[in-house]
Amino acid sequence: MRRRRNEPTGGTTPLRLSLRTAGAALLAGAFLYARYVEPQWVAVRRLELTLPRLAPEFDGYRVVHMSDVHMDRWMTPGRLTEIVGLVNEQKPDLVAATGDFVTYSPLSSTVPLAPLLVEPLEGLRAPDGVVAVLGNHDHRAGAGRVRPHLRRAGIVELANEVRTVRRGPSALHVAGVDSLYMGRDRLGAVLDGLPGEGAAVLLAHEPAFALSSAATGRFDLQLSGHSHGGQVRFPILGAPIYPRHSRPYGDGLYETRGMYAYTSRGLGTVLSRLRANCRPEVSVLTLRSPKGGQQR
Repeated sequence: MRRRRNEPTGGTTPLRLSLRTAGAALLAGAFLYARYVEPQWVAVRRLELTLPRLAPEFDGYRVVHMSDVHMDRWMTPGRLTEIVGLVNEQKPDLVAATGDFVTYSPLSSTVPLAPLLVEPLEGLRAPDGVVAVLGNHDHRAGAGRVRPHLRRAGIVELANEVRTVRRGPSALHVAGVDSLYMGRDRLGAVLDGLPGEGAAVLLAHEPAFALSSAATGRFDLQLSGHSHGGQVRFPILGAPIYPRHSRPYGDGLYETRGMYAYTSRGLGTVLSRLRANCRPEVSVLTLRSPKGGQQR
């Protein structure tokens, strides 16, 4: 029996072909955006946080937080220089960097590119300097090959150490704990070096360290990176994958046991080199005193 001329055959109709073409174009566009547009589109995220122990002399103190540079053939010196310019535009009192300056994988490492960090990073400008902790990638790639270049750039590493900033008689303590992922964290050493009074900000590469730091009751704010915010975030569902020691503080601002914990989405990428609904960021945290401000 012959099939009628207009009878559906189950083959590809013009409508189906159009839908498939549109779907393919949409997927291709989404991939190109996630690969080439969003990773370069750096956001500035601004927060104001009142720290109960912050002295009035530090009211309005501005910390600019950057994390996870992951220097590689994509994160070029030119691109990093642009980011440094963006940081400087925020007029920070202090710049805090929370690790992973280079990238490590079992098959390759970008530590040979570490010297390229120096020229861009030495352009950072803040009256109270630039402080940093190392991340798990820095340690696995070879911390001894990263540290000298950070020092050349004028960056002070806080490896289980405390640095104190003063405004007259008042103090703000900035501490750094080494990588939890690599088992180099020494919270006891940090607490031993931390004076009993004054607000304290802790740099910890891995966000999950907040579970320990908040329990001490001694820190007002923890700054972290590591998670990249998941890099790819879906509407409603959020990020399906985070690296170890990210949860439960994978992205943004949290409050736990009277301490703020802030996790940056970072600047670079690893593995897929994709970002979707998760722009790289520079974070500007303006600290407020509950007693109000005095002229600084």
